Amino acid sequence: MQTLRPEPLTAAAFAAFGDVLDATGDFRLINDGLCHRHHDRARLDVGPDARPGISIFHAEPRALPYTFDLIERHPEGSQAFIPMTQHPFLVIVSPDPQAQPRAFLTNGAQGINLHRGTWHGVLTPLHAPGIFAVVDRIGPTPNLEEHRYTQPWTVQAP
Repeated sequence: MQTLRPEPLTAAAFAAFGDVLDATGDFRLINDGLCHRHHDRARLDVGPDARPGISIFHAEPRALPYTFDLIERHPEGSQAFIPMTQHPFLVIVSPDPQAQPRAFLTNGAQGINLHRGTWHGVLTPLHAPGIFAVVDRIGPTPNLEEHRYTQPWTVQAP
């Protein structure tokens, strides 16, 4: 069996795959000084023939150790996952299907934006209710490719 240990999700470690969405770093005050605006945290990429859309996903929670054999990518646009609860979730990414995947564990106050074409695992909340706002491409052409590993991977607890 092939195993992975999840890494903490940091902007530097995740940069090759996408953006970390969190309320850290630079901000500007708005709303009469009562709100920190962490501005322009991700590059939405939906291509010329589509528009960005917001959907709500309700995913079944999983537990560690977590075994998977499926990754997918969206060649036509980026995809952002913004948790609507403050629970950590697991993020699995890979440069390509032949490379070893990496697993990241969010801290409960982070979302992610996957770059266009990034291979990734399915949405993997670790706690109920597993509700996420998802910002991605809405367009007329297919935007999903899947790959199944011949041997599954297991993500162990950190």
